[in-house]
Amino acid sequence: RLAAMTPLTIYTDPAFLGHDTGAGHPERADRLRAIERALAAPAFAALPRAGAAAATRAQLERVHTAAAVDRVLAAVPGEGLAWIDGDTVLSPGSREAALRAAGAVCAAVDAVAAGTTRRAFCAVRPPGHHAEPDRAMGFCLFNNVAVGAAHALAAHGFERVAIVDFDVHHGNGTQAAFEREPRVLFASSHQSPLYPGTGAASETGVGNVVNLPLAPGTDGAGFRAAWDGGALDRIVAFHPALIFLSAGFDAHRLDPLAALQLVEEDYAWITERLCAIADDSCAGRVVSALEGGYDLGALAASAAAHVAALAA
Repeated sequence: RLAAMTPLTIYTDPAFLGHDTGAGHPERADRLRAIERALAAPAFAALPRAGAAAATRAQLERVHTAAAVDRVLAAVPGEGLAWIDGDTVLSPGSREAALRAAGAVCAAVDAVAAGTTRRAFCAVRPPGHHAEPDRAMGFCLFNNVAVGAAHALAAHGFERVAIVDFDVHHGNGTQAAFEREPRVLFASSHQSPLYPGTGAASETGVGNVVNLPLAPGTDGAGFRAAWDGGALDRIVAFHPALIFLSAGFDAHRLDPLAALQLVEEDYAWITERLCAIADDSCAGRVVSALEGGYDLGALAASAAAHVAALAA
């Protein structure tokens, strides 16, 4: 069985392109097209691709209230666009995209738990980490990684899971979902001050939340020092059975929405470090899901560096 294990499976689905956010919105379908072009390179040709079934109500409601799920689904327009808030837009294709984005992470968890793939990269949209248990916000409809983490605990009996979020924005929704759940360790690096305004180092949950706020202008050396300053050791000590990555690439120096100064090599570095921890702790099990990243060239190059490190 181990000989047949795939090193990395890429989960994606045409439905993700059907989530239309309108002209000029940074979270647009072209983001996934740019990643798909990068992952069409010969270096990635051997990696299998898998589609995504829609997440079930039961899977969503492990994280989100029934009312919040109902509000998102009811807000999907029959035609045109509808806004949940000033940032968060829905189109007729958004229902299927949102359900399948969360479903992709659950499917990846199933495959990693079964041992058919060691790791997974879920090239999904809409992103998820700002979606709180009771509301969608910040481009995010359902919290894809949180739904996957709750699925890992409930459906597969994993005793502990770690979620590492290196998006430039703080994963407020993921923190809100798990800040009182000691079976989940949540560690996030993010620019501060910046949207959504959460993620102070003093926010520690029940001892299971590690926030690494980074000042605007912080470069790769500062980013690496922050993670090496004890956060990675906390993950090692937690001994997770599965590691999730909220893989946002908007801390890149070219990204238009923030002011950190990372480059592709920094994403490769954090991915390699986390995969090494996974190799020691949990048979290499890592499930990564796309979050932000809004400069198409930087996004494509960073995602390719991330996937190469995951597949190594």
